[in-house]
This record gives sequence, structure tokens and C-alpha cells, in this order.
Amino acid sequence: MSSSSHSVLLKTGVQMPLLGFGTYKLVSPEDVSRAVDAALLAGYRAFDSAAVYLNEAELGRALKQLLPKHGLTREDVFITSKLGSKDQGERAMEGALHSLSDLDMGYIDLYLIHWPGTLDLEITDPRNSGNRAESWAALEELHAQGKLKAIGVSNYTPAHMRELIQSCKIPPALLQVEFHPKFCQTELRKVCEEYGVCFQAYSSLGKGDLVTDPVVLEVSKNCERTPAQVLLRWAVQQGVPVLPKSSNPDRIKDNARLFDFTLSDRDMDRLSALDCGHKFCRDASQVV
Repeated sequence: MSSSSHSVLLKTGVQMPLLGFGTYKLVSPEDVSRAVDAALLAGYRAFDSAAVYLNEAELGRALKQLLPKHGLTREDVFITSKLGSKDQGERAMEGALHSLSDLDMGYIDLYLIHWPGTLDLEITDPRNSGNRAESWAALEELHAQGKLKAIGVSNYTPAHMRELIQSCKIPPALLQVEFHPKFCQTELRKVCEEYGVCFQAYSSLGKGDLVTDPVVLEVSKNCERTPAQVLLRWAVQQGVPVLPKSSNPDRIKDNARLFDFTLSDRDMDRLSALDCGHKFCRDASQVV
């Protein structure tokens, strides 16, 4: 069974694969094309980009060239991109249209506000909140036009989520945040559950740090899987979509093999018990 048959239903009625391919740090056309080719071959059908990754045009070009080779069409893939914090606020419409133009795939399946703050504003500046609201209104407009099939946010805290849900016309379909055994995000997951927002993980491997954790290694050895597969499986077994990233074709293939094994309840609990609130990525909790 291909990994593309494992998906979650977003509240817009769109099916999104549980497994997506992260493109952060893939910039050159050659690197993007090689990685996308390997990902399509391995069964990935979702691709995650962002304005700040500076690879939207390269990703769009690679997909247009490679989809026919793999017997696929635009409708067979799910593309996510994100609004950069430099475009937060009054430039949001322009920023989103720029993403649409660079990707040049007709529409974007899911578009997110990447960060709750605004570039060049202090995190304590009260204008951050107004800028988020203005960005969201622009995304709602493009969603209504059918250019963004679903809209959501990334790196939002429970407070940011509640603020958005209370003020928006169209609720967010998805929240993408750091999530792994050392950072289980219990409160945030509850908020998402309460409002029917899909909770998606990035940095499942803790920037690579978690693949050498003794508990992860022990679970990995017992089930004869790689530490990366164990960490990714821990998320998808909870219904949480993941976005592993790699430029290595073998690792790209390995990271996609998540649906032909199951972690025992004991192993799931042992991994979850690692939770200590440890973040490896940027912290948005102080952004007002």
C-alpha cells in the first residue's frame, strides 16, 4: 500500500497525506529536483515549502517536470507553503500572490501564516496581533477565490490560536508546529482538538538530536527500524501528520516506510514519557 493512501481529512473537506516531504534547506534547482524525484518514487505525495525557504519556484518547476515521469498530475500532489513574517500584515496579499506565482501550480493546497510575529517588530509590540489578523483576512479572501484550497497557521501558541478562532470568518484548517517525544505540546493539541484543527508536526527528529536518544535507540533496536522511522511512526500512530526532510535518496525512502509496522503501547508510552518541554526550534511563546 502506498503511503499516499494514509491521509487526514481537513475541515475544508480536503484529504491531506499523513506523510509529507519537507523542503527546508533544499535551494538549488539540482538539489530540489533530485530530492523531489526520490520522494515521488518513494511514495510521497505532499510537499512542504515556504516563502523563506527561497525554493517555491524550484519546487514548482521540479514537480511540473517530474509528475508526468511518475504518471501523476497536479491533482495527485498536495502542496503547502507559508507566508513569510516580512509580509505579515498589509503585505500579506502580495506575499501570498507571490507564492502562488512562484510555485505556478494553479493553486496551493494549504497556505499557512509561518510565524505569529512580524519581521522588524519587537515580539512584545502590540501591532503583532493586528498584523496577524490582517494576514488572516488576506488568506480568507484568497481561499474564497479558490487559490488557496485550505488555510492555516504555523508556530502559534494556544493564546494565538484562541485569538484567531474568536476573530476569524474562516477557521484555520491546520496548525503546524514542532512536535516530538521531548515536546509533546499537550495543551496545544487539546486546543486543536477542541476546534477541529488538524495538528501537524515538524522537526520530528529534534533537528537530528533525538535519533541518538537511548530510549529511541532501544525501541528502534527492538522493532528493527531506524530511529527516524520510530520517531516518525510515534507521531503518525497518533494521527499526527509529519514532514521529514532529507536530500539523501536512501533516507528519503526509509523515512516513507512508516505504515508497515506498529509501535507497541509500551513503546509509545516510553517515548511519550521523554516529554520535558524541550524545544529545538525557535520559540514563539513570547510573541504577543
